[in-house]
Amino acid sequence: MKGKKLQTLSFFLSPMIIMVGLFYLIPLIFTIYISFTKMKNWNTEKYLSEVVGFYNYQRLFHMFQHDPMIKAILLTTVIFVGITLIINVLGGLLLALGTFFVNESSASAIRLLWLLPRMSPIAVYSLVWYYFFHGSDIGTLNSILMKLGAISTPIPWGQMTPWGAWSVIIFVNGLVGVSFGMIVFTSSLNQIPKELVIAARVDGASAWQISRRILIPLTKWHFLYVLTWQFLSLLTTYPHLFLLVEWDLVNRDYGTTLALYVFNTAFGRGEQDQGLAAAAAVILSIIGILGGFVTLKVLQFERMIHEPRGDIE
Repeated sequence: MKGKKLQTLSFFLSPMIIMVGLFYLIPLIFTIYISFTKMKNWNTEKYLSEVVGFYNYQRLFHMFQHDPMIKAILLTTVIFVGITLIINVLGGLLLALGTFFVNESSASAIRLLWLLPRMSPIAVYSLVWYYFFHGSDIGTLNSILMKLGAISTPIPWGQMTPWGAWSVIIFVNGLVGVSFGMIVFTSSLNQIPKELVIAARVDGASAWQISRRILIPLTKWHFLYVLTWQFLSLLTTYPHLFLLVEWDLVNRDYGTTLALYVFNTAFGRGEQDQGLAAAAAVILSIIGILGGFVTLKVLQFERMIHEPRGDIE
């Protein structure tokens, strides 16, 4: 019986295993190999066969210790991932809980509104916030504040370091991430038997009590998924950041995360250093793996997947 179950499970998982191998494992192996070469400007004929050991990692760690720009990038990565992760997970959960207790038409309208940032093209969405936070009087935020008399001269929001730049990139990416959590948590809440909520209502429980005692405990699997996925996603995201930095809306040092540094080093203007970028990408992958493992441990994933007592085969 167990052998048959294993065969069935392998059959259904095989497409995903193949995709993971093609689009993650093989690129990761190539990245690790390139990190041990002096690859520059994509000159594969000259550099790909020239293995230099841990030279790129030594360069990278030396920069971590002595380069102020790299120190700013690492700090930005920690602040950006940490704060945006909290906003995305808790914001998505609160939105899902909020729309759970309103009528379906209003709930659908609210969800659609929060989905607009995710449905918008990255360039269009970033351009909206570029003009909103622009540091001159053409910026929407500055224009509103000046008309209200709150400020007399425009404020360069994204160039105010470090918290001005951090606030802009966290805000812009947070709106996109919240919608993802909202979708997952809404799906989870819709699977909870309505009888539990009705019985709690009959007993006089408030919406907060129902949320705290019934709804939130029953979404632990989805909470674990959203937290882990968003952590890994934020650690490797860079498209919105790239545009905001390239358009000079935010400070280059405090608007650049480690993921964006990898992209700029490998594909940016001037000399492109793929060896150094690959080493940084490997470090980023290790951080992601360790962070995901710690998340699963803290949220007791192993305990969650244990078979309950009394199951009948």
